[in-house]
Amino acid sequence: MTQPTILDRIGKTSLVALRHIVPANGARILLKLESENPTGSMKDRMALAMIEAAEADGRLQPGGAVVEYTGGSTGVSLALVCAVKRHSLHIVTSDAFAREKLDHMAILGAKLTVIPSDSGRMTEKLTRDMIATAGVIAGETGAFWTDQMKNRDQLAAYEAMAAEIWEQTGGRIDGFVQSVGTAASLRGIAAGLRGRKGTIRIAAVEPAESPVLSGGPAGAHKIDGIGAGFVVPLWQDDTADTIEQVSTEGARAMALRLAREEGLFAGLSTGANVIAALKLAESLGPDATIVSVMCDTGMKYFGSYRAALAATA
Repeated sequence: MTQPTILDRIGKTSLVALRHIVPANGARILLKLESENPTGSMKDRMALAMIEAAEADGRLQPGGAVVEYTGGSTGVSLALVCAVKRHSLHIVTSDAFAREKLDHMAILGAKLTVIPSDSGRMTEKLTRDMIATAGVIAGETGAFWTDQMKNRDQLAAYEAMAAEIWEQTGGRIDGFVQSVGTAASLRGIAAGLRGRKGTIRIAAVEPAESPVLSGGPAGAHKIDGIGAGFVVPLWQDDTADTIEQVSTEGARAMALRLAREEGLFAGLSTGANVIAALKLAESLGPDATIVSVMCDTGMKYFGSYRAALAATA
């Protein structure tokens, strides 16, 4: 079937069961393959929602300019949406994030302002510097600032994703696990699922090196897309029943296992998700079904994987 534009391919992604990386008690873990979206990331959903909401209410005029700060995936998704809809896009990002993402944004037509990082690590200061720079650009140019950390327009996109999960599981779902970046995906999906089944257990995932949601200190880590280093505005304490902490090395090791044992090539946030999903599955028992997210494709992270493989050679 012919689609009007590439944007019509966003969403309706597959749900697959893990076959080899499974909990000892026999519970079932399913992954939502967001790598099937046009840019290979779940962020396509929220980028489209934010832009279309702003177009609908006049905050973004035809041919208008857009600005955002991002670790990469949101920027790539915005670059795709803006290219199709003919909006110029200015992205504030950093050398802390995968080079592949920065190149992808530029190829799709985005202008980049790259903020230097502390040895390639994600820190609270870096996040706040990126936000401040985006605010200055928006103020000076009059561009529409999507401001993903505060933008509630994206929640509807993730509530729609919850509806997909519910339909695909036939309502047989006992737990949902997702790592926290802006917190929009966890919050939106949790709301959508709990609205259908109030007993579903929700687990949030954050970097062990920066456990701020758990009340710990901010720290530096290398899991792209999550762990801003402070409690993000869209986070709500009652969203998650539990918060799991996963280290960068643990997430990387699990991501490599997913590639080698399941044929699922994803980024480190997905590795973190699976570690937390295994833990939740063990706590819920052998009849449980847990759903988590393959947030994006590992094709975005060849550089970091190359370094990890060289270190173990």
